[in-house]
Amino acid sequence: MNWEQLLSLKRHGDTNKRLRNEQDETRLGFDVDYDRIIFSPEFRSLQDKTQVVPLSSMDFVHTRLTHSLEVSVVARSLGRKAGVKILEKHPYLKEVHGYKANDFGAIVAAAALAHDIGNPPFGHSGEKAIGHYFKNGPGQKFKDQLNPKEYQDLCDFEGNANGFKVLTQDKQGAKGGIRLSYATLGAFTKYPKESLPVKPNTHIASKKYGFFQTEKPHFLDVASELGLKTLSDQNAQFSRHPLAFLVEAADDICYTIIDFEDGINLGLIEEDFALEYLINLVRDTINTKKYSALNTKKERVSYLRALAISTLIEDAIHIFMTHENKILEGEFHVSILDKSKYQAQINDIIKLSVEKIYNSDEVIDKEISGFEILNQLLHRFILAVNNNYKNTPTNYDKLLLKLIPDEIDYHNDNLYTRVMNVCYFVSLFSDTKAVLTYKKIKGLTF
Repeated sequence: MNWEQLLSLKRHGDTNKRLRNEQDETRLGFDVDYDRIIFSPEFRSLQDKTQVVPLSSMDFVHTRLTHSLEVSVVARSLGRKAGVKILEKHPYLKEVHGYKANDFGAIVAAAALAHDIGNPPFGHSGEKAIGHYFKNGPGQKFKDQLNPKEYQDLCDFEGNANGFKVLTQDKQGAKGGIRLSYATLGAFTKYPKESLPVKPNTHIASKKYGFFQTEKPHFLDVASELGLKTLSDQNAQFSRHPLAFLVEAADDICYTIIDFEDGINLGLIEEDFALEYLINLVRDTINTKKYSALNTKKERVSYLRALAISTLIEDAIHIFMTHENKILEGEFHVSILDKSKYQAQINDIIKLSVEKIYNSDEVIDKEISGFEILNQLLHRFILAVNNNYKNTPTNYDKLLLKLIPDEIDYHNDNLYTRVMNVCYFVSLFSDTKAVLTYKKIKGLTF
């Protein structure tokens, strides 16, 4: 893979090549990507989607929206710092093509901003709930009616693949979705493969999958334009876009440190215990005099959080540039933080977060409720859509169909497309909308 191709400004539907040195410097194409994501309704709905503690009334706990904004800030720093070093190593990118360090920051920031845009309500349990409907619930009946890859898409419903659908799905009068640059779409796709085979190797890029069968042609076009390395002749599987490693690192840094911060503020993790874990991470850079002068828990946690993020950013850049050649060759098979010199400290923090936060009673209770809500929504809407297709809708089906917006194609002749589009429709619900719609269906709104 080569940087010139990987930094493509092409957008879906372009007939002419977009050249970097012909771009308007006041609003670069990669900056447009960020703006389009910010103004999309799917991004705005993240303000009411679970990050760690579902439907929490605590105003200092992160939603998917605040998490995504913070990840994009960290990602911008990672991209810019990497950009400086990449341009030093490959000066032709600047001298011949006009690329700048901020271009790398803009690409990684935009991709990071969108990294959770496809997540359904109720966090990662929402993905499992959708998959459960098809693996263990009424959706099992579709197994014999779909090909294996289509059925696997549903059984292992993946927020990352759904995010690619959000960003690229054709809309009325808008081919190619919100038409992001291919460089940003490449950096967004952490798992550039289809759902089967499941985990064909130990590469980090094969851990999950990154696009549904409905968007496969579009992703193949993106992969071809960017020159992603093909890893399989039988299945759609590619090496990662190098900047996807930085998007992943930004997300890893934020959920490691900021979810931990939420746990402290919620009282799920004892302050003294928690601060010791953070201090172990920043021991080499902490200003003990400044830290000792801080009077409140919030100030101490905030200082250590900022220092920890800065420490991990510098470490991530060092790892990325050390392995840049292998990354470009598609031979770097782990996440950036897996190579971190702070891996032991990171693992300690994550282990404590799993024990005290992710497995807390509040989180588990809400996930159980979310499981039931999503399965009921899927069942009712899929039944209504398929009855309508067979020209046998009940009056109740007709009422439910009025809740589905016109841009959702539920009339399609292809069963997989109809069912996938219902999953897509439900996945776009905020946590609150999912609850309210469930109550409507159950007759609990009176």
